[in-house]
Amino acid sequence: MATSVVQFRIDDELKEQATEIYDKLGLDLSTAMRIFLKRSVAVRGLPFGMTLSDEEFATDTEVMKLSESLMDKNDRVYKELAK
Repeated sequence: MATSVVQFRIDDELKEQATEIYDKLGLDLSTAMRIFLKRSVAVRGLPFGMTLSDEEFATDTEVMKLSESLMDKNDRVYKELAK
């Protein structure tokens, strides 16, 4: 199976915090990211629920814009996975 290198930028503090958690679980950061990606493919989305508090929504219009944006992003991801 061919492999690819994936790079992304995160702030140092977040990396340290996540690495500390994964170390305690016996995982390195690369393995944890592979698990996240495999689970994302298995559930065909993010492997956890995403919610926002009521305070984060000012109007129904903003909710609709966010919902449409998320659906567009999901459509693009599913089309890429289907290739």
